Amino acid sequence: MSNFYEDDTYDAIVVGTGISGGWAAKELCEKGFKTLVLERGRMVEHVKDYPTMNDDPWDYKFKGQVTREDEKRQYKQARTGYTVSEPSKHWFVDDIKHPYNETKRFDWMRGYHVGGRSIMWGRHSYRLSDLDFEANKKDNIAVDWPIRYKDIAPWYDKVESFIGVCGEKLGLNQLPDGEFLPPMDLNCVEDHLRQSIANNFNGRVMTSGRVAHITGDKKFEGRSKCQFRNRCIRGCPYGAYFSSNSSTLPAASKTGNMDLRTHSIVSEVIYDPETKLAKGVKVIDAETKEEFEYYANVIFLCASAMASTSILMQSKSDRFPDGLGNDSGELGHNIMDHHFRVGASGKYDGFKDSYYKGRKPNGIYLPRFRNLNGQDSDVDFLRGYGYQGGASRSDWSETVAELGYGTELKKAISEPGGWTMGLLAFGECLPYHDNKMTLDYDKLDEWGLPTITFDAEFKENELKMRKDMREQAVAMLEKAGFRDISSYDVLGAPGLGIHEMGTARMGRDPKTSVLNAYNQVHAVPNVYVTDGACMTSSGCQNPSLTYMALTARAADHAAKNFKKSNA
Repeated sequence: MSNFYEDDTYDAIVVGTGISGGWAAKELCEKGFKTLVLERGRMVEHVKDYPTMNDDPWDYKFKGQVTREDEKRQYKQARTGYTVSEPSKHWFVDDIKHPYNETKRFDWMRGYHVGGRSIMWGRHSYRLSDLDFEANKKDNIAVDWPIRYKDIAPWYDKVESFIGVCGEKLGLNQLPDGEFLPPMDLNCVEDHLRQSIANNFNGRVMTSGRVAHITGDKKFEGRSKCQFRNRCIRGCPYGAYFSSNSSTLPAASKTGNMDLRTHSIVSEVIYDPETKLAKGVKVIDAETKEEFEYYANVIFLCASAMASTSILMQSKSDRFPDGLGNDSGELGHNIMDHHFRVGASGKYDGFKDSYYKGRKPNGIYLPRFRNLNGQDSDVDFLRGYGYQGGASRSDWSETVAELGYGTELKKAISEPGGWTMGLLAFGECLPYHDNKMTLDYDKLDEWGLPTITFDAEFKENELKMRKDMREQAVAMLEKAGFRDISSYDVLGAPGLGIHEMGTARMGRDPKTSVLNAYNQVHAVPNVYVTDGACMTSSGCQNPSLTYMALTARAADHAAKNFKKSNA
């Protein structure tokens, strides 16, 4: 993974090293493309650069809490409630050094380093279905996806087989099955709730979360199976969960076709009006502020939904005065994120003689059951939601990645109390044109680039959905015999789910979308965008698996349609 080159011309350039960028690098390098991978942050080498991976609670002076000075510098990153803690603060950006603006509150969680948020992600990995790909057309909302499930299914297979996803096959149309490793077992209380739901709620199925962790006996190069430490946000020395650092980037490096340049902020895609293609990118060195240009036949933007779109918006020319590929005017619009932090928890009196071994980094998943096949005529909202959660004899929220970090030391070492079960809903957000990001050229960052301003909110459909999300969580716990049930609804703001998407959406018509069916910019076909920016609708499932599958598919398309320089 060299940071030094003599040549400024490559077959392909990949911007970003996270979930999508790692896959683009792997696929292009394995297809023989000499590929430059650009990361705006620092180097992180697998295992070597996970400084807190083996720390215990007593290793921290303030029980894992950060100082007030750290809080001041990461005041927006801290809004999640778990990012800014002593074991994980180094993965998240300094908000003062990397500012953004809010017309309405937006929680933009970022990690500027090799691997990006693939180090810290929640790892839940679910396929979208035709219920999702057809939803916009059926509901006459926004624009139609230019693909259907059959187009992406083989790429889901490929990705799952490589990253390792454990889970249980269910045969549900709304949640297609995949290539699974053995599921992580439910504990006794989770299994009790599962059986109660099956017996009392027609069409609802609870299962173990499908997560990108290695289980079973299948071998993965350079990685081993999950050790049930539940310290995933720190970086896994075993490579047991998928990250770019442990998996795709080493695969790309192994080919000898990858150059990885860190501290490289891409400011612009360079458009050639004669060829009507992009010919390269402009880069600012984050440390020296020197400017460079690199050239390639194919460019993949995988910097994250907001960052990739920001690069396109900054890439202005006579042909594209409003940003590269922005003929439709949709660039920067249609921001989506899953709304969550609504649900219920309750106590259970049974199974006092039962416990569990290890600290399972996973809980349950209850797939969408609303608005399927024309039922639920009494429901007053579109689309649906699913639940994550779990049961424990300590803090149930440990089983949900978005909630489960920073548990107090006294809880970690105390004697187990009674059983508690929690259900946390994740709901679909519709794509609204007026949920948008813009660039502020009056507020520049230290590299002279415009800062992003967010203007997005959850609207009436999401608020109606949340009422049902809360009520159904209570109903399922009550039916299963839980007591002292407490429900909650803490709306927060977009971005809090860390599933931001939609700012450069795919579509069939260049007049209403930015990207085509293969993630190419309609008017500049050698530029591909395969991170969350490309999403046309959000579904209610965690989206990272879809980003990876779309990236692998797009890289295959690029390899077949754009020649290598030395070919």
